[in-house]
Amino acid sequence: MSALGLVASLSVARNITFIIIAAGLTCLIAAFVFAYKHKLLASASTLLVSLSTMLFALAATGAGLFDLAILGYPTLIIFAAILGGVGLFLTLLSFVTLQCVLIVGLSLQGVITPHIPSTSWEHLIFTLVIFIVTGFSVYILVRDIKDLMTSLQGENIKVAQSRTQIQHLAHHDSLTNLPNRLYGETLFNLSLSECEENGLSLAILFIDLDNFKPINDALGHAAGDQLLKLLTQQITEILLPKQYLIRFGGDEFLVIAPINPQSNELTSLANSLIGQCASVFDIFQNQVTVSASLGTASAPKDGTDFKQLCRKADIAMYKAKQDGRNTYHHYDESLDKASENKFKMLQLLRPALSEQQFELHYQPIVDLKSGNINTLEALLRWPQPDGSMIPPDLFIPLAENSGLINQLGSWVVRQATQFCAQFCAQLRQQGHSDIRIAVNLSVMQFKDGQLQRTIESALYEAGLPPEALELELTESLLIDETEQIQKQLASLSKLGITIAIDDFGTGYSNLGYLRNFNASKLKVDRSFISPLCFSEHDESLVGAIINMAASLGLKTVAEGIEDDETLQKLLSLGCDIGQGYFWSKPLPENALIEYLLNHNT
Repeated sequence: MSALGLVASLSVARNITFIIIAAGLTCLIAAFVFAYKHKLLASASTLLVSLSTMLFALAATGAGLFDLAILGYPTLIIFAAILGGVGLFLTLLSFVTLQCVLIVGLSLQGVITPHIPSTSWEHLIFTLVIFIVTGFSVYILVRDIKDLMTSLQGENIKVAQSRTQIQHLAHHDSLTNLPNRLYGETLFNLSLSECEENGLSLAILFIDLDNFKPINDALGHAAGDQLLKLLTQQITEILLPKQYLIRFGGDEFLVIAPINPQSNELTSLANSLIGQCASVFDIFQNQVTVSASLGTASAPKDGTDFKQLCRKADIAMYKAKQDGRNTYHHYDESLDKASENKFKMLQLLRPALSEQQFELHYQPIVDLKSGNINTLEALLRWPQPDGSMIPPDLFIPLAENSGLINQLGSWVVRQATQFCAQFCAQLRQQGHSDIRIAVNLSVMQFKDGQLQRTIESALYEAGLPPEALELELTESLLIDETEQIQKQLASLSKLGITIAIDDFGTGYSNLGYLRNFNASKLKVDRSFISPLCFSEHDESLVGAIINMAASLGLKTVAEGIEDDETLQKLLSLGCDIGQGYFWSKPLPENALIEYLLNHNT
């Protein structure tokens, strides 16, 4: 537009004015070339400097400060505002101001002589050119401002939408679109206020899927995600208004539901949720069935703090798992006390291990035909300062869950092998030839693959031959990661260590597993031995186990023999070995040595 204006002005210009305008037009062409080559700063600078210089020259050779060219300066200032930032704008404003001061100064000094020409059509054209270019530049500036405002409004809308989306993502689970734990607390507090006004209780139902991990392992995480989404839809369909399903994390969900404390609404809802979780789901052309364990807690009966109620419902859920899974359990204070006791015991367990507060007691295992003691079973005990004992069935699971079982199991193996090595010679002199030491193993001790190294190290330190060590495994251990455990047991068996299957009959009792694990003994659980003399059913069952073990080349050990009548019955059934209070309860080292030295073989 500036170039077009200069061309129009050039057509009516004369003398020096023609030369000045032609020079300005030439500079505009140079500015265009710079712009074409994307040298925008050079283009803008050339444009502004050349036009301001041209206007200065026209004013200096014309009417001075009263020349029409002075009207072009505002246009240049608008150009500077459009083309650049604050720096360019202030620079040009200062340059134009300096030019005006210079014109006045030169005029006052008589260096230039302003002459006011008479009005002509040419002056009208110059004026119109200035107005048109100025008007166009104002139009561009205003248009840019409007476009900017429109763009800002659009960005504001996008920001508002993004804020809403971010807020939704912050409060909802991305997979199921359910409220997450954070938003669940907000929903709980809002619901609790309404329940308090209406005289209702607010229940939290904590849902945990029982067998979700095998689905992920077998079908992949995509299948697991699909199951969670289908389960979400299934549960949502049965919930009433103001009942909320929340994704707590992983395969855990919460349901927040107002209930009438005088009714059985909570029990009915718990049963409905368990039923929905036990549905059959079609996932990637597979029919999948899961179950759920559920725990409940309610406000204000069990408290009003969301996190505390979640913890209590979680405790109740674990009780449901202990009760066999696929069921529910309501929270009560006894569960909290048991949980607190476990926590306190766990706090004592680590220092007890480092300070070697544990002891090993030993119970003789006797050959029923000869009466000779051929094995001593090492049993772990945790004595307390008041003389009491913490039962192993309480602290062993804690040691397994806390990762201390390997360290504890290693200590047991070292202590047992050292005891056996220390007194074997003396025992052999008393007629107890080839006596073994038996140690129980946990499945967790197989996990890191270091069990064989631990046992070999213990045998080496004690100077005990592998044949003197027997490892007792519960039959449930044999079905957990069978290949890994089987490989480790095969290596231990090659060393000469004997393997015994403990508590047989209480688990899966799978003959296939017995064939795979190089076992030499089968220990029948005491629950079958104790009623042996007054239960024909148990007598038949024990007889069948003994015959089965014999057919597999295994010796049978009967646990829990407490009287001669039971002993005679087992002898008649062909049992090989026995263990129980009939001979001795588990004894500490000193008492055991005295017992063994006095035992009549």
